[in-house]
Amino acid sequence: MKGNVYLLLRQGGWEARATIAPEVDEAYWFGRTAAKQEEDCPSRQGRREESCGGDAVEAWLYKEELPWGQACLAADLWNSQQRGAAGRAGPGRQHPFQRLARLVAELQELDGRRQSPGIAREARQQLACRWGERSRGAAVSEETAGLAQLAAGLLQGRALLGCEARDLLVGAAGPGAGSSWSGALQLLSLLGQARLAGAVAAGDGGRRAAGELRCRRCGSGGVCLRRTRCYACGRMCAYCEACLMMGRSRECELFVTGVYTPSDAVGKLFCDQARMGRSHNISTGKAWGLSPAQEAAAAQALHFIELKLQQRSVMDASGVVSTNGEQPQPCPDRDFSHDQQQTVPVRHLGQDQLLKTSTRSSLKQHLQPHSLISRFTQKLFSSLLPNREEWAHYFLLWAVTGAGKTEMIFPLVETVLARGGRVLIASPRRDVVIELDPRLRKAFPEASVVTLYGGSEQRWERGSITLSTTHQLFRFHQAFDLVVIDELDAFPYHGDPMLHYAAGKCGLPGGPTVLLSATPPREMQAAAKSGRLAHARVPVRFHRHPLPVPRLVASPPVAVMLAGRKAPPVLLKALRESIQRGAQCFVFVQRISQTEGMAALLAKALPCRHVAATSSQDPERAEKVKRFRACDIRVLVTTTILERGVTIPRSDVYILDADGRLFDEASLVQMAGRAGRSADDPFGRVAFFAKERNESQLRAVRHIAGMNKAARRQGYLR
Repeated sequence: MKGNVYLLLRQGGWEARATIAPEVDEAYWFGRTAAKQEEDCPSRQGRREESCGGDAVEAWLYKEELPWGQACLAADLWNSQQRGAAGRAGPGRQHPFQRLARLVAELQELDGRRQSPGIAREARQQLACRWGERSRGAAVSEETAGLAQLAAGLLQGRALLGCEARDLLVGAAGPGAGSSWSGALQLLSLLGQARLAGAVAAGDGGRRAAGELRCRRCGSGGVCLRRTRCYACGRMCAYCEACLMMGRSRECELFVTGVYTPSDAVGKLFCDQARMGRSHNISTGKAWGLSPAQEAAAAQALHFIELKLQQRSVMDASGVVSTNGEQPQPCPDRDFSHDQQQTVPVRHLGQDQLLKTSTRSSLKQHLQPHSLISRFTQKLFSSLLPNREEWAHYFLLWAVTGAGKTEMIFPLVETVLARGGRVLIASPRRDVVIELDPRLRKAFPEASVVTLYGGSEQRWERGSITLSTTHQLFRFHQAFDLVVIDELDAFPYHGDPMLHYAAGKCGLPGGPTVLLSATPPREMQAAAKSGRLAHARVPVRFHRHPLPVPRLVASPPVAVMLAGRKAPPVLLKALRESIQRGAQCFVFVQRISQTEGMAALLAKALPCRHVAATSSQDPERAEKVKRFRACDIRVLVTTTILERGVTIPRSDVYILDADGRLFDEASLVQMAGRAGRSADDPFGRVAFFAKERNESQLRAVRHIAGMNKAARRQGYLR
């Protein structure tokens, strides 16, 4: 992607800006429509970067096109040098454009494109184009203006690479948009409805001198970034390897962030009700068929959401933006390279905290390949994990497996939709997302539901409810009034800082985020128990029977069974009893390589011939799970791939090598949770087979028994 940089003289002085469509900027600042900008966009009043073009005095365009990342960098560096200096050029003072031309030459020299930063006066004149009185006849074409109007709606809350934004506009407006999409995006940027940046750029906080680049999309830096000769810009361009599967994010690539404007109705009613001393009354019980435990938890979550939306509405009305507890950190709203809103003070930072370097040595340091390895990146990812103190905008629904967490969020979704808000429900697993789709459409028939996963046909659609895998969240930024993260402890979300980053930037600042889990991480459990994290516990399933407590059974390791070609009698006896009582059996093993051998071993020893094996590498996994649900398979040997998301009405669970290092407390609880989920068979059997008892097994047993004790104490058990 190529762009230009220009200097603009306004009432506040000189500033540098980068643009992907100079003709649009010229028309905006000096053309016939300049005087109408404020009238056309009243929502921009009071925001300096979005004010009308009427205060522009003159501008100087650097005519040579530059790689987009270099244009952004040049503008940002020039502004840092200019900050604190006088505005207009005067006697004995170098003209601002001369300093810009020299700065660009220095950057090009460090890229190896120019031998010397010295530029003759004649060359500077050839590179300069002045805008001003002679630009009064310039105007934005009707085609560009119309496409910009369409793009304003399509891009709300989106965070897309330039190529993705182009595909979105072309798909919505037709092939003709391919020639005017860049102008439309530039106009949106000038109007404050989108932000344009480099996809890989240096971070805020004065760290540019240290050359600490980050991927704008996934937040990665350091060893996740590489430099290579770029076919698009012809220079050694940094790109991100961490999110490469989502498309190449690189320095010269455009990154577009659409500004989402929440409905005025969201939070307004909450404020009115708060002043009247009452809260919104939602039918959490009979309307949604919730049990007493579910209804109590949903009511607590709903009260939390009402409070947060009310607080946000008050802050929006007063012009104050809260950042307390905002996830992730660091992820400031302002672009950290050059986002067309450079005159806006950076949140968290004063302008004097931005880059102050102007020496050639600091530029060389920025462009060195080794400077991509960053201590800052290591701190970044550790700050995204759930052991931090800032839980102000988070609510944890800590519910046992089979408690009906999905039904509990229906009242929350309803209350936000009723006020014109947008809701995101995200899960790490594609099969969970696909399974939830029909349930949400049935629960909210009047709402538009968009389901996103790899290969989804609704990739560019926008709905009031977005159901998505966590990987698809990279393409959103501050787009939702309510964010719900399901199965937060599941792979691949658990332990992946990039996915935490993606999920953390999806919600509006200060907006509520609801976390769903049966086995939250220990740090999160500690935060909840200490009162730092608002939460509600649901210790009982919807049928109000206690959870099956696992038995600890001594047994040889699976490797010994396979080597001796013999299953222990205690295991075979348990499986025969399950089969005789009409149950289906989950048999969990640690390793994929053990599934087929264990299935063959059990098939020979059991009276039931319907024994099968599956794992994440099994191409027939979906078909076998379908047959298991249909009772065509009675015993299924599997790995933790089926520890979640599969419900069998009458099932028993047997976990082999329960003392293995791959089975922690959370996975043991989740696997045990496959039993007893149906009201017709609430007392399913669970057994941990292991050579030794370890802490994970004991914690899992205490976890399950503790939930039963809490349910009995609160009167939820039948």
